[in-house]
Amino acid sequence: MAKYRKLSRTSNQRKALLRGQVTALLQNGKIVTTEAKAKEVRKIAEGLIALAVKEKDNFDTVTVTAKVPRKDKDGKRVKEVVDGKKVTVFDEVEKSIKKDQPSRLHARRQMLKVLYPVKEIPEGKKKAKKVDMVAKLFDEIAPKYVNRNGGYTRIVKIGQRKGDAAMEVLLELV
Repeated sequence: MAKYRKLSRTSNQRKALLRGQVTALLQNGKIVTTEAKAKEVRKIAEGLIALAVKEKDNFDTVTVTAKVPRKDKDGKRVKEVVDGKKVTVFDEVEKSIKKDQPSRLHARRQMLKVLYPVKEIPEGKKKAKKVDMVAKLFDEIAPKYVNRNGGYTRIVKIGQRKGDAAMEVLLELV
C-alpha cells in the first residue's frame, strides 16, 4: 500500500507540484485546489510548521562590527582621493545578528529543500524583491502556533469544479 497519493504524475512532476503549492500556502495563507492535492500539501505544510515551532527560539544574538560605506544626502557613496585614486569611505558600525544553533540551521536547510524562492512586487514599486520564506516561517507563522499541538491547517470543501467535477477545497492556515 502506498504512503502517498500519486496524483497521476511522475515523481518529479508530483514533487514540483507539491513544492509549489506548499510555498503558495505559506506565502498567501490559503489556496484553492482539489481534495487529493490538498491532503498531500497538508502533510508537508504541517511538518514544516511543526519544525518551525520547535526551532523558533533556538538562536544566539551576536554583536559584530561591519564596515559600511558612507553615503551622502542623495544616497550615493562618498569618495575621497587617496594617492591619485578615488576610494570609497567606510564607517564601522556595530550590528546584532541572529546566529542559528546547529539544530535550527538543519531545520532551515530542510525547509529550503521544500520551499521555492519567492519574489514579491511591493505596492507602487516596479522592481520585485526576494521574500525569505524560511524567515517568514520562523518569525511570523511559528509564533502563532506555539501553544497548538498540530492541526495548523484546515480543509473546507467548496464544491465540484465545473470542468471535470473534481471536488475543490480551500486549504488554509488556521
